[in-house]
Amino acid sequence: MPVQREQEPKSPFVFTSERGAPFSTAGFARMVGRAGIVAKLGFKAHPHMLRHACGYALANKGHDTRALQAYLGHKNLQHTVRYTELAPTRFKDFWRK
Repeated sequence: MPVQREQEPKSPFVFTSERGAPFSTAGFARMVGRAGIVAKLGFKAHPHMLRHACGYALANKGHDTRALQAYLGHKNLQHTVRYTELAPTRFKDFWRK
């Protein structure tokens, strides 16, 4: 069952401004950048980091590399492998059934 988003005013857009208008690409980038400052990350945050975080999170949960490739829309598997190389559970229970 799909999760219903609660948003006022109702909008078909995922990210909207306080006025209910859709965020521009630049506006969304500014929002992510400000969130990084508030979080005191120590580096400039940008929206593409969310995509990388998603890739690493799914790899760390043990999802299949080919499934990750399809989900992230990578044509080349090497672009997906970077997410699985650092997964701490990569070889956990490798020899156990």
